[in-house]
Amino acid sequence: MKESAANRFDLSGKLALVTGASRGIGEAIARTLAANGAEVIISSRKAEGCEEAAGAIKDAGGKAVAMPCHIGEMEQITALFDEIRKRYGRLDILVNNAAANPYFGHILDTDLNAFQKTVDVNIRGYFFMSVEAGKLMREHDGGCILNVASINGVVPGPMQGIYSITKAAVINMTKAFARECADENIRVNALLPGITETRFASALTQNENVLQQLLPHVPQNRVAEPDEMAGAALYLVSDGASYTTGTCMNVDGGYLTV
Repeated sequence: MKESAANRFDLSGKLALVTGASRGIGEAIARTLAANGAEVIISSRKAEGCEEAAGAIKDAGGKAVAMPCHIGEMEQITALFDEIRKRYGRLDILVNNAAANPYFGHILDTDLNAFQKTVDVNIRGYFFMSVEAGKLMREHDGGCILNVASINGVVPGPMQGIYSITKAAVINMTKAFARECADENIRVNALLPGITETRFASALTQNENVLQQLLPHVPQNRVAEPDEMAGAALYLVSDGASYTTGTCMNVDGGYLTV
């Protein structure tokens, strides 16, 4: 008997690691995965935020544990996966969501510190999180990696040069991992959010001049809420997307159609 459509999105028995999960899009994704049965490892730079987000999931009847990690620091990535191996011995889902965007301004004024921090988190961090997760998945019949990129990886955002460049790299990284890891039963996809109401994006959403430049290019003519990214994430990491890999899904209110 074929599995029912509803069961295709059931994550019961799955272990998911979500980075940048203490707030915003990452927190919304973590809550949604937990609500659909996954045990979620909440990871972000600050322990307090991780504990708070994990506590909220548990209060709602879900399963979650806090494991802080700054993905811009290689030794912290190593320590995180050492702990996951020790405690669980496996990983089914990785959502790379933590990101850095320390500089908002003209690309010619980007300093080395801002450049390096953005690259260390958004490229090196995503890459080695995927490598470590992929090794665990390879040992246990596969898994799913979801990279949260951005529409800025397709059309550079104003005053967000280096951030946009790193998000373009994430899109290509997604395709490279998808191609090389398919034989290991590891699916790798990307989510490309449009402008979303988060603290991370407040330089855009709280700047009326910038917002008025952006919204005319969004057919739905509004900013998204973090929860509006979570449904696409659930699809991409579930069995509902079993034949989907190397895909970059736009969730942008139509921005990239204009």
